[in-house]
Amino acid sequence: MNEFIAYLIKNLVDKPEAVQVQVVDDSEDLLVTVQVSKEDVAKVIGRQGRIIKSLRTIALIIGARLGRRIRLELLE
Repeated sequence: MNEFIAYLIKNLVDKPEAVQVQVVDDSEDLLVTVQVSKEDVAKVIGRQGRIIKSLRTIALIIGARLGRRIRLELLE
């Protein structure tokens, strides 16, 4: 899971070495936190939040297949 999200985000940003993805496993859901460099935050969010919304949708679809709820959060 975290490798897939990291792969998607690393292809969006200018500094892929600064991308950090962590997965925290709760009993009910998975929390995926993504941290990128300050210069790349706008690229991950996108215009009017379209890119981050799309990434969250992909995470929800993967979670539905796994039978769990997945939340994706971007840390600044």
